[in-house]
Amino acid sequence: MALGSPGAGQANPERWGYQWPKTDFGTTSVESWDEIRDGGPGRDGIPALDDPSFVPAATVMLDAREPVVTVEIDGAAPRAYPVRFLIWHEIVNDTVGGIPIAVTYCPLCNSFITFDRRTPVGVLRFGVSGKLRHSDMVMFDRQTESWWQQAVGEAIVGALTGTELDVLPTWIESWGAFTSRHPDGLVMAEPAMRRPYGSTPYQGYDRAARPFLYSGDPPPHGVPPLMRVVRVGDRAWPLTRFAQEAEISEAGVRMSWTPGQASALDHGIIAKGRDVGSIRVRDAAGRDVAHDVMFAFAFHAFWPEGIWMLGD
Repeated sequence: MALGSPGAGQANPERWGYQWPKTDFGTTSVESWDEIRDGGPGRDGIPALDDPSFVPAATVMLDAREPVVTVEIDGAAPRAYPVRFLIWHEIVNDTVGGIPIAVTYCPLCNSFITFDRRTPVGVLRFGVSGKLRHSDMVMFDRQTESWWQQAVGEAIVGALTGTELDVLPTWIESWGAFTSRHPDGLVMAEPAMRRPYGSTPYQGYDRAARPFLYSGDPPPHGVPPLMRVVRVGDRAWPLTRFAQEAEISEAGVRMSWTPGQASALDHGIIAKGRDVGSIRVRDAAGRDVAHDVMFAFAFHAFWPEGIWMLGD
């Protein structure tokens, strides 16, 4: 959702019905429709991508600091999804190693999550609804037009309400880190759309005092609302903890931080954003663990009873 977009419209399923004729608004887990806000662009105003093309990483020239979402699935070449594309499209429906996935990014929450699109009712394909809840993207599936909360991967409105998507252990890192580890990997090709790829419409957002279209409580413990936190399940580690120690082992996971990744929400040119570093999360056996690096306000909004890992 572009920061210059209009404010919230009045929450009213009857008013939404003309654009969402298949959505069952009588079935929902949302306590109040006032939680749903219009972010500005309407349905598909931010166009999700389906089955993108990929090219060898060695043929692409990106700044080494540019962020990418890395997907490593057994039986398939490692793939990088550049944030320069995700920031304009927010959802990529793809299939990797025979697994249908959705690579998602909500810039307003800085939430990067990759979902398995297989559900009890079949394989779903997702789009961007144009709605926000607690400033987080509300996705929709094209099969039932149920609405899904991106931060938690659960349907919140419609026939599939309560259905949860499985989360895959992917992560965001710098282009330089990806190509160093996978020189023969693949990278998503530039979409054939008129967008200023490489720039961001969210310049300075992660230095703002308050989130966009968010009216919930601030995080506890004096944690700034737009501080990045590493979320694993219902626990959150503020990124500031890694200023003293580049590796943290707690609660059954080992998290490592390395410098060299630019923030996509700082400078107008993504590659020039300040260094926020990259996080990798593994379990005791060295296996990658599903996680998110999101803003503190979003963690508190969706996990109000969550555990804050603040250290000593």
